[in-house]
Amino acid sequence: MTSTHAFWLAGRQATGEDTFDVSSPWDGRLVGKVSVPTDAQVEEAVAAAYAVRDEFAATPAHVRAAALDHVSKRLAERTEEIALLISAENGKPMKWARGEVGRAVSVFRFAAEEARRFNGGEAQRLDTDLGGQGRLALTRRFPKGVVLGIAPFNFPLNLCAHKVAPAIAAGAPIILKPAPATPLSGLIIGDLLAETELPAGSWSILPVANDKMPALVQDERLPVISFTGSEKVGYAIMDSVPRKHCTLELGGNGAAVVLADWASDEDLDWAANRIATFSNYQGGQSCISVQRVIADASVYDRLLPRIVAAVEAQVTGDPSDDKTDVGPLVSEEAAQRVETWVREAVDAGARLLTGGERDGATYAPTVLAEVPAEVTISCEEVFGPVLTVQKVDGEAAAFAAVNDSKYGLQAGVFTHDLQTAFRAHRALEVGGVVVGDVPSYRADQMPYGGVKQSGVGREGVRFAMEDYTYERVMVLTGLSL
Repeated sequence: MTSTHAFWLAGRQATGEDTFDVSSPWDGRLVGKVSVPTDAQVEEAVAAAYAVRDEFAATPAHVRAAALDHVSKRLAERTEEIALLISAENGKPMKWARGEVGRAVSVFRFAAEEARRFNGGEAQRLDTDLGGQGRLALTRRFPKGVVLGIAPFNFPLNLCAHKVAPAIAAGAPIILKPAPATPLSGLIIGDLLAETELPAGSWSILPVANDKMPALVQDERLPVISFTGSEKVGYAIMDSVPRKHCTLELGGNGAAVVLADWASDEDLDWAANRIATFSNYQGGQSCISVQRVIADASVYDRLLPRIVAAVEAQVTGDPSDDKTDVGPLVSEEAAQRVETWVREAVDAGARLLTGGERDGATYAPTVLAEVPAEVTISCEEVFGPVLTVQKVDGEAAAFAAVNDSKYGLQAGVFTHDLQTAFRAHRALEVGGVVVGDVPSYRADQMPYGGVKQSGVGREGVRFAMEDYTYERVMVLTGLSL
């Protein structure tokens, strides 16, 4: 019999009156039952976080750092167990699930390091004018208040870590809402936080239903919202609370640009294999997966068959099998949507070079060429294992094609030329440019986020801490400087 998972209310386990089932997208088996907090329990969590905010902000850095170090070490110790859980509830192949646990280990470790050194301030002489003689300004950063973290299903552990760890490091209480499809990985973080000495009320993990979120979003006791998910929901949140601080990590349709100087056989093999891997990893359910390949005409005819061969070499199947590269999407409904978009593109004249088949929640790795600009798959984030390949003439046309999108998260540029790399960094309307590789690279300590419809603000532990805090200046008077 599958046990019911409790949630975490103000640092302690609790259960509500109702439960919901978490099922595997691969075979439909029941992975777990999760208890749902009542409205009264949600209110208790919010009230506890709000009440403890001053105490938690004043918690010594070593206490917060020790707690974060503890979670990092415990995640590492339980890697295989947690990877199996991620794979079961998300459908992620084990090779990628283990990698996700490893990344979460790093996120909590980075947060522990930042907690020890973060203050965000400096001493500034004010005697640069006569009226400031004998005065010194000292700037420090303080939490804005309780953080409401809303996490998505595609990285059910690591993107919860990216909400929780920076908040704790900064001394900001947090209420975390994991995705309804994949709450178990987020609840694991609660298991480990409960082993620490953080103040009661400083954290809660509440698997509340999506239709209960508007009330939480509107609650004035939660002045900071960190959301990762769809463009539609993210901007609806921001529009509903214009006076709150919102960090939105939204969608993308990541482009990989292959320029004319990336022309040797070794170059093209490398690019094709990286493109094939990272258009299909996580079933394509990553905001920075490769969705568009923009290839210079001089290399296009040599690159395209390499990409198709590398995509066809991706192993699709049971996510619990270590040999599997591509598992199912999060649901059959998600796979049906991808199927519809591909069919629309083909009906409009796109060439289907491989893939294009669905089996339940699994969609075959797919490559399309000559895709019309007006079809959905050219304009929106596919969030599935589908790749489009486009031929362009020259660098300027390639960069213009990248920018011809409402999204701007990350782009990859395959070039050996340093000047070209700097031109790409200046010209591309994205939050990150990866040179010599696909756009799918993210180091968890770097600033990560987008422009245009890909969101506002930046994650990456230190950068999230800055989002969760504000500068407060103190002026000292009568000093001999």
